[in-house]
Amino acid sequence: MDMEVQDARDRSFKRKRDDLPDSFPATNGGGGGGGGGGIDLSLLEAVERSQSTVEVLDLKTLKKLVLAFERRLKENIEARLKYPDHPERFADSEIELHEELQKLKVLAGGPELYPDLVSLNTIPSVLGLLAHENTDIAIDVVQLLQDLTDEDVLEDNDEPARVLVDALVENNVLELLVQNLQRLSESDPDEMAAVYNTLATIENLIEVKPAVAELVCEKTKLFRWLLTKIRQKEFDSNKQYASEILAILLQNSKANQKKLGQMNGVDVMLQAVAMYKSKDPKTQDEEEMLENLFDCLCCLVMPLENKERFLKAEGVELMIIIMKQKKSAYGSAIRALDFAMTKYPPACERFVDVLGLKTAFAAFMGKIPQYKKNKKERYQEDLEERVISLIASLFDGISRGSRRDRLLSKFVENEYEKIDRLVELYVRYSDRVKAEMERLNQLEFDDLEIDEDERYNRRLESGLYTLQLIAVILGHLWCSEHPGMRARIEQLLKLQKLSKEDVKEILQEYHDNIGDLDGPDEKERAQTKIQKFISAL
Repeated sequence: MDMEVQDARDRSFKRKRDDLPDSFPATNGGGGGGGGGGIDLSLLEAVERSQSTVEVLDLKTLKKLVLAFERRLKENIEARLKYPDHPERFADSEIELHEELQKLKVLAGGPELYPDLVSLNTIPSVLGLLAHENTDIAIDVVQLLQDLTDEDVLEDNDEPARVLVDALVENNVLELLVQNLQRLSESDPDEMAAVYNTLATIENLIEVKPAVAELVCEKTKLFRWLLTKIRQKEFDSNKQYASEILAILLQNSKANQKKLGQMNGVDVMLQAVAMYKSKDPKTQDEEEMLENLFDCLCCLVMPLENKERFLKAEGVELMIIIMKQKKSAYGSAIRALDFAMTKYPPACERFVDVLGLKTAFAAFMGKIPQYKKNKKERYQEDLEERVISLIASLFDGISRGSRRDRLLSKFVENEYEKIDRLVELYVRYSDRVKAEMERLNQLEFDDLEIDEDERYNRRLESGLYTLQLIAVILGHLWCSEHPGMRARIEQLLKLQKLSKEDVKEILQEYHDNIGDLDGPDEKERAQTKIQKFISAL
């Protein structure tokens, strides 16, 4: 957990115990504790209680805790109803209620008791306190919920976790958490910590019950709150966490992607990443936030209508500017363009029109800006694979006219250096896939059964998908019928002891495995195109 938030969380408990306002009467049991050597009996009792043996956490203890909590809750409700205009008359009952909520946290040590907690009908009482007039009580509940749903607590307790989360959702935990979130002020350290804990609880709920990701966006104004937070110019740990939660909500949900698109989400994301077009994040946390924002953007531009919004908001131009500035968002901008241009010709055309080819092919040739992050080998490979995918998208999206000629001419300029690079990449990825094949064969030799689907997926992960895209680009170049390009491709393959037959094999396997995720018509279109390359080769 972020240190700033942890400190705020620690302070919240100190404040409640040590810094109670003067209107909260002292509870010293009247035992002359002021001076003259008198003994404070309540203090002695407290010491005695703290030294008594810790109770075993079982059903009996649970019932005792729940009973004590319900009693304090009833007393607090009655005191508030009786003396609505005299806070000092209900202050004591509020302190006692706070203490009972703290005691309930011990239940996180016994998740197997969660079904009993639910059957005792305690959940509605606890959740009702999220709307308590005293924000401190609501904050106590948020902390309790975070503790009870913590990932480490729920590990290996799948069934109790499901029972608890189902009960929470049925009793409107999502609506109540978000309503409370909207009244918290982040200028107060305790409330800032509560914001963090609210987001953590929502993440925990999604972890146990993935359907919560769509439910929370359907039933609450969480999206609205998150967008407002993302718009904030200053960086803080809660802005980082908001970006992470947003990415989680978008990653597997078309409904959420479309909903956020309708709420001007594409524009908000573009404005948020634009802040880093000519500067780098100052800290690792800020760097993580920027990556989260790009994750959100990539998920957002998956539905067609959001690709249109991205284009209209000049997202293509912004990504090219970010690439040209060569700051740490360089690789993320390539990734966002790849997502935006996949199966969307208008973005491909705009990319060529605003002179994106020069920038993209510089990356293709390996001219990647150097900074700390990209010293990691995997970063370089990811970037390489993204650029290959982006060029394949360009070929797919631009089928004719002067833009197609400009794209093809890139492979002719400087004595066909781009074809040299393409074949170099083809050989590298081909070797990597062959090595994985040998490894899988050895596993089978060692009596580990691997079915065909698993084998194919493992080969895809080892680089087969990128190899297939390189073969597709070679197919486009061959079908251009440019004699110089054809001669260069044949010459380079021969040098590597390869032939067009090898490329055809890769294309054939790609053709046979094209799925119908985008519908039968799209599958047929894609297969027809690949078949054309195979025939031409």
